[in-house]
Amino acid sequence: MNVDVRRRSDIELVRRARRGSSDAAAELFRRYWTDAWRAAYGVTGRRAMADDVAQDAFERAFAALARFDERRPFGAWLHRIVVNRSLDLLRAERRLVDESAAGELSATRPPEAGDRALLEAVASLPSQRRVVVILRYGIGMSPLEIADVLGLPVGTVHSRLGRALEQLRAGQEQARVE
Repeated sequence: MNVDVRRRSDIELVRRARRGSSDAAAELFRRYWTDAWRAAYGVTGRRAMADDVAQDAFERAFAALARFDERRPFGAWLHRIVVNRSLDLLRAERRLVDESAAGELSATRPPEAGDRALLEAVASLPSQRRVVVILRYGIGMSPLEIADVLGLPVGTVHSRLGRALEQLRAGQEQARVE
């Protein structure tokens, strides 16, 4: 589906959902659930937490539809809610328990050895870098879209992506040496 057509379609669904259409809300949910869950999983690293975050993000988004700015893409707005909620829960958890957020690795199939190493490396990145990597390579957002979702300058997104990739390459080279 063409991006402009989808965006117009999303806006119409939002308008209908605002008027109380459960069918419109269900269609928005179907369109964005998988990406919302993947973003939550990519940030949190745990299936159960991703389930909770994605569900909570949809509840928050639907409760706030009156405040949605129709000039912006619905998906980017929802992803911002998902990422912020994921980070909030991780920060709260770290305050309560001094444990890392490393967890299950595969959302759909058992990971291959190379997949597992890559996922573990991404999970070990600092949260600011991990988020941009997940949104860029896990969800497929452009740096401009990521900047919009996170409320950052696009240059900061590029910088975080570059540093994350450098860190991942350095870890890969060190693993080969060992």
